[in-house]
Amino acid sequence: MSAVLFIVFVVGLAIGVPIALAMGGAGLLALAIDGNLSLLSVPQRFFDGINSFPLMAVPFFILAADLMTASGITTALLRFAGAMVGHVRGGMGHVNVVTSVMFAGISGSALADAAGPGAIETRMMAKSGYDKAYSAALSAATSVIGPIIPPSIVMVIYALTDSRVTVAGLFLAGVVPGLLMGLALMAMNHYLSVKRGYGTVGTAPGWGVRLRALWRATPVLLMPAIIIAGILTGLFTPTEASAVAVFYALFIGLFVTRTLNARLICRVLLQSGLVTSAALIIVSMASLFAWLLTLLQIPQAIGAAIGGMTTDPVAIMLIVMVFVLLCGLFIDTLPAVIILVPVLAPLSEQFGIHPLHFAMAIVLNLTIGLATPPVGGVLFVMSSVARLRLEELTRAILPLLAALLVVLLAVVLIPSLSTFVPGLFGYAR
Repeated sequence: MSAVLFIVFVVGLAIGVPIALAMGGAGLLALAIDGNLSLLSVPQRFFDGINSFPLMAVPFFILAADLMTASGITTALLRFAGAMVGHVRGGMGHVNVVTSVMFAGISGSALADAAGPGAIETRMMAKSGYDKAYSAALSAATSVIGPIIPPSIVMVIYALTDSRVTVAGLFLAGVVPGLLMGLALMAMNHYLSVKRGYGTVGTAPGWGVRLRALWRATPVLLMPAIIIAGILTGLFTPTEASAVAVFYALFIGLFVTRTLNARLICRVLLQSGLVTSAALIIVSMASLFAWLLTLLQIPQAIGAAIGGMTTDPVAIMLIVMVFVLLCGLFIDTLPAVIILVPVLAPLSEQFGIHPLHFAMAIVLNLTIGLATPPVGGVLFVMSSVARLRLEELTRAILPLLAALLVVLLAVVLIPSLSTFVPGLFGYAR
């Protein structure tokens, strides 16, 4: 059964079959050929994969992000970021990074960041004299911060897959790594801007301008604060927090920016429904695939193989990260989490690695895969938005990926980067 499962899955990916169908088809065919298990287990596993109260946070966070984007909040974020860092060398690039860091606290999705602020930032950078390919590459790289700074759809899925971590703990664990990603990309942008002559050093705006920009952006910036504060105080669960985020986004769009109307809300609901359907289909298909992996004792085999190489926790982490990075080149983030976590998470317990540290490294690793060829989702989005060939975008993003990999290495080698903030609130004992 295992041979059929992997061969069909790999061949499906190779010929361009959508990841969900490749996983579901491989599982169905493996069960049919084996004949020892009833095929009724297929729809049961599909349903069990999405029959979860915490999973309801996914459609709500997607809807909240789409509503905030439709409300025109990107303009307020761009103005605030421009007032803070737009005057320094490579200013528009820094504005790109800072805006993405702030938008990450709203969207929880790299694709939403790339398609929303990323598209606007790319055009603004190109008009300011930046190379078009570099502008799109920086937007793609900064969008990867979206699933790291809370809220995060990927972290919700991870917490459902590994019961040793909670959504709230993972949200808090992403704060420091997410900020480090922003700083690393700003440092690389400064270096490349100086080297290539992008941007000029301007006059810093007065604090009056900055405070007015902050005031206009405050309703947007409050959203992640409300979500995290509500979860930590026990006012609502992470799932309920996602519903609160939707109502807050509606309030902003209807009464603050006053850009939402009935027609636009209907359009947003349709768009969010399509995105949610695609995500949940992937989750349901991946649950069947992961169940078969467990049934075939693949996790135990891989754990034994890695454990046979070394018993040093740092070496184990490095080996796992290389393996996950290679998987992330070919498998999208959500199915990768559902497939790989049951396989790899037991290693953290076996070798005394803190589950939040291990989880954060896995999530960060897989989200970087969103910006790597050949199946990096944000690369395809930015390639379409900027009307660039994928090859051009790939060459331009390489130094930015190097900066992100440095952050990944730091997170792997320094556990406190992931566990310090959760520890302050009792989530990393």
